[in-house]
Amino acid sequence: MSSSSTPRSPAQPLAGGHTEQVVAAYDRLLPTTAVRRRFLTLPGGDRVHVVEAGDGPPAVFLHGTNTSSLSWVPILGRLHGLRMIAVDRPGRGLSDPATPTARAGTRKAAVRFVDEVLADLGVERPVLVGQSGGGIWALWYALAHPERVSGLVLLGSTPLLPGTRPPLPLRIAATPLLGDVLSRLVKPTPKTLVRLMSSVGEGETILRYPDLLDALVAGGNDPVAAAADLAELRALIHPFGFRRALRFRADELGTVSTSTLVIWGDHDSVGSVAVARAATGLMPDAHLEVLPAGHVPQLGCPERTADLVCTFVRRVAGDP
Repeated sequence: MSSSSTPRSPAQPLAGGHTEQVVAAYDRLLPTTAVRRRFLTLPGGDRVHVVEAGDGPPAVFLHGTNTSSLSWVPILGRLHGLRMIAVDRPGRGLSDPATPTARAGTRKAAVRFVDEVLADLGVERPVLVGQSGGGIWALWYALAHPERVSGLVLLGSTPLLPGTRPPLPLRIAATPLLGDVLSRLVKPTPKTLVRLMSSVGEGETILRYPDLLDALVAGGNDPVAAAADLAELRALIHPFGFRRALRFRADELGTVSTSTLVIWGDHDSVGSVAVARAATGLMPDAHLEVLPAGHVPQLGCPERTADLVCTFVRRVAGDP
């Protein structure tokens, strides 16, 4: 395995096929003096883009669906005393798309991806911070390899937990034929993205970050990212909810041995606070923090979210 510490010039074409608008969004949103950007090369040859900032105990951040590592921009300058490593999941941001897998292999492929990224990064027992769909991957990995992580942060409701339900726009998008027709007729714009964010309780907060909203629009119009997002939605969702075969079972959550912090918004449409309390209570070493937020707490509560994450990372690392 190998990694390149020198980021590609935005003027160079990306093997992953991402648009110039996506590349420009990274150059616009990420301060060049505060972050380090590079590509990892996984064993199969796929390149994975990562954004790093700070020093201290390592924390690997996995973003949600329909976004990228840029979703961490609201808390980027607030993560003190840790080494933040934000990963663009396959096909999103500037990462190469992954080889398509059958629905039954979704979980295995996610665990393999995280495992290969951690190996290439050379970090030992990091904290995994997963938001929404990234939280699914983080939890899958912690269940498969608890000895390789020191802690787990689930930020925003984690889909597939007992009691969670996908919002209607995502169920429609995941529906074959209907979703295909709508994707051709309705292209991502600031207006449609705000409507989507409203469905998860973040319609007002996203307006505080106009550059991030523009980046979401660019990602939504990127054919590579759009295909990766649609594939993930259809792997997880059917027209009536999350697929039962992929849901986390109560007995499975009872085996989570990793110290876990759950940060949940009090008006998260994917799952209520009651759902959060029930899911947290199933995990032996988990603590719940409820914030006045929707599905993406770092948008409306960046200071509190960053403080909770930093305190947790330092605690599990044994740092004062």
